Amino acid sequence: MKIAVVTGASSGIGREFARQIPRLYRNLDELWVISRRTERLEKLKEELTVPVRIFDSDLKRDYVYERVTRELEASRPDVRMLVNAAGCGRIGSIEETAVSDQLGMIDLNCRALTRLTCICLPYLSSGSRIIQVASAAAFCPQPGFTVYAASKAYVYSFSHALRCELGVKGSFVTSVCPGPVDTEFFKHTGGNSGSTKKAFRAETGAVVKQALLDSVKGKSVSIYGRAMKAAWIGAKLIPCSLSSRLMYRINRTV
Repeated sequence: MKIAVVTGASSGIGREFARQIPRLYRNLDELWVISRRTERLEKLKEELTVPVRIFDSDLKRDYVYERVTRELEASRPDVRMLVNAAGCGRIGSIEETAVSDQLGMIDLNCRALTRLTCICLPYLSSGSRIIQVASAAAFCPQPGFTVYAASKAYVYSFSHALRCELGVKGSFVTSVCPGPVDTEFFKHTGGNSGSTKKAFRAETGAVVKQALLDSVKGKSVSIYGRAMKAAWIGAKLIPCSLSSRLMYRINRTV
């Protein structure tokens, strides 16, 4: 049985991956979707032509991993694609943001992504692909978005290293690093989306389409849009001390 697994599938980038993956993999037997919001997953299931298996649970809880593990052991599927799209962010300085919110970002953006990746690894085969949704925020430290950027830097680094390890068995890993995307993300950050970031917002479908194409091409990084590609190059050339001050000014407008 050939499957794809998508986290954060109830909204935003994750939902769009769930919609577009069946167009790429026409011979999928099932699509496994993971998110907290059951009703949205049920609506998604109605939209898709491929059979959908719903895991409606919080990735910050152990239960969902136990359930996924049981289902994998029972089905022994060939995981053709794993997309870790679930994530969260909080805008504000470290002092202004609750410790629970900071740790929640680390739990979801880093710990959950790593745990599900490790659970699925034994079921990958030659040609299987992992897409890890990072962010352009991973390119440099971001005062005012400190823990979020650091958590995405973890995803970015983790993806590159894992790519080298899995290359031996013919599996591929792509880290997706979009800038601001037109999703519900900024409704839950605790801050307003300032004019600077609004100007660079990308359409969700275009970001996901690019990511899937880059994954098929075996690229290590997928970056949508010229502005974000320029930011990626700039981050390699500008010292962290200078880029941090620049991002501090930008994030103060958010």
